[in-house]
Amino acid sequence: MSRSALLKIGDEAVEALRTADQIALTEILVWQEVDRIIARRLRLATYATWKRRRLKMLEEYRKPEHWGIDPNAVLVRELADSSDLHVLVAGAEREGPALYLAARGAAVTAVEPEEDAVERVVKAAHAAGLTERVRGYCAGLGGWAPDIALHAVVCTPSAFAGLDVADRARVIEVLQSATVDGGVHLVETIAAGADSLAEALPIEELAHRYRGWTISVERSAGRRETFMARKDAVA
Repeated sequence: MSRSALLKIGDEAVEALRTADQIALTEILVWQEVDRIIARRLRLATYATWKRRRLKMLEEYRKPEHWGIDPNAVLVRELADSSDLHVLVAGAEREGPALYLAARGAAVTAVEPEEDAVERVVKAAHAAGLTERVRGYCAGLGGWAPDIALHAVVCTPSAFAGLDVADRARVIEVLQSATVDGGVHLVETIAAGADSLAEALPIEELAHRYRGWTISVERSAGRRETFMARKDAVA
């Protein structure tokens, strides 16, 4: 807005206050009237209206369907109440799980070796007003370690791409050590023969690595499977 336009609005504000039942003009009253005139001309929403819209939007973000997630998925059942949880999402090329969990109250760390993928997650978090709940790291799991205790780990097959058996074992051990008792690991895998990544992360290997944890495998639509492991408390 130009200086001349602002001065004109200032004059309009002073005139409006003079004609009103006003004891004395002050700079504060003039500023308030200027703000009111600008808000009216720009058709800016009031705070109450903005708050109502924001709360409605946040409620929509809390729905798994908004992020393309099956409402019956194990992710939704196990982590629906994510308030104050620290969750690692690895293989974050699909930002849906990261933003869904952030909207449910989790502090999410998204790890992905591709810079574009990390930037996409961070931008999506900013657009949704969830920036404070999402951290993005451009790194592969093979060269990264958590700096906080984790309550949950959510992985896709790409998180382990390029790692051999020994590297995968080391990465899983690091994530297990960083996970609190009762914490959950969800690893999405692909049914054998469905994709080349199936060989990179077979169910049998996961079951072996998670001995001592309570494990289960859930099959979803298509040829996807989700491996779930819960860390049992040490007696």
